[in-house]
Amino acid sequence: MHIVLNNPDVYVVDYPSVGAIEVIDKRRARGALLAGDAAIRFRRELADAMNQGEGEEEGELDLDLCLGHFEALMNQPAIYQ
Repeated sequence: MHIVLNNPDVYVVDYPSVGAIEVIDKRRARGALLAGDAAIRFRRELADAMNQGEGEEEGELDLDLCLGHFEALMNQPAIYQ
């Protein structure tokens, strides 16, 4: 397990041993466990968004765009304990 991103809006955990990545949109309290081609694409898009400029408004907009591509898959409720 590797925490890739943890900010006020998004939590992303990579599970390289099983080839999956977990994405939780904290704003919507929804998430998904992506595997296979979806996980590969998400990793690539997240890396591109983060390289655009971490902490800058443009980088944040790119992160929103990245999440938007996977919004339909993020249908599991996020329950915090």
